[in-house]
Amino acid sequence: MTSITTIIEDIAEEMRGVSERGAVADYIPPLACVDPAKFGMAVIEADGQVHTVGDANEAFSIQSVSKIFGFTLALDLLGDDLWQRVRQEPSGSAFNSIVQLESELGIPRNPFINAGAIVVSDVLVSHYGVEGAQQKILDLVRPLVSDKSGITIDRNVALQEKETGFRNAALANYMRNFGNIHNLVPDTLDLYFHQCALTMNCQQLAETGTYLMTGGRNPITGQAVISPRNARTIMALMMMCGHYDGSGAFAIRVGLPGKSGVGGGILAIAPGIASVAVWSPGLNRHGNSLLGTRALERLVQRTGWSVFNAHHPS
Repeated sequence: MTSITTIIEDIAEEMRGVSERGAVADYIPPLACVDPAKFGMAVIEADGQVHTVGDANEAFSIQSVSKIFGFTLALDLLGDDLWQRVRQEPSGSAFNSIVQLESELGIPRNPFINAGAIVVSDVLVSHYGVEGAQQKILDLVRPLVSDKSGITIDRNVALQEKETGFRNAALANYMRNFGNIHNLVPDTLDLYFHQCALTMNCQQLAETGTYLMTGGRNPITGQAVISPRNARTIMALMMMCGHYDGSGAFAIRVGLPGKSGVGGGILAIAPGIASVAVWSPGLNRHGNSLLGTRALERLVQRTGWSVFNAHHPS
């Protein structure tokens, strides 16, 4: 079989030649300045081999990819009780839609749309406080990464998101009206904006995904991060809901649990095989990385890693 390094180098070369690169998220000022020509990819195999290409060592704002980590902590805290406040179903709507909240009495469809992630943030604020929850998120991801430098919460990005996040404030206030936000709305939103401002590079992001690849363990230490059941739950929701109203198309094209962010990053997991991160800032109309999605599709075509393949490669 062709080596993973060769495969991702071929993919990066193909991506360099693509003229249509999508549009950067210009409604968050720091993201509007990012060069759409950037492209990075990192693959961490189950045996620990690391493969990187392009701008894989350049830090970027992972935005909604971070919802995986907040969700991990909340699921570990509450278990199945979490489903009383957020559901487990695809939304079929845009990531910041408010429409379903009225008909569904303030309970978001899943933890990966903005409303659902805000509820998750509210759970964490209740247990840890705003500052404590930020630290818990960092404490979750840093032990998974070999080089921890640069894994920070960008306070400027968080502030800019707060200053422009009127729709997220509307979502939070609307859910508070239904009793599904328990803390002061500014506190819950403060955690949400700071979580989304988590910054790291492609290799680090791929390393953070390894606890899902292994079914809940930190492969560096062998210690349990979450239960195997919770790891399966998180990946199932990544598959169904990780790309908002583009999730079905992503499942068909790529066939891996994945979570995107408007910073252009995508984390995808081939269970038991690899954790993959790709970054290309230009987004498609659903708010997902245009070239990142294409790159993952090419990777799966070359490796056979789709979970829907009848036989995984040995």
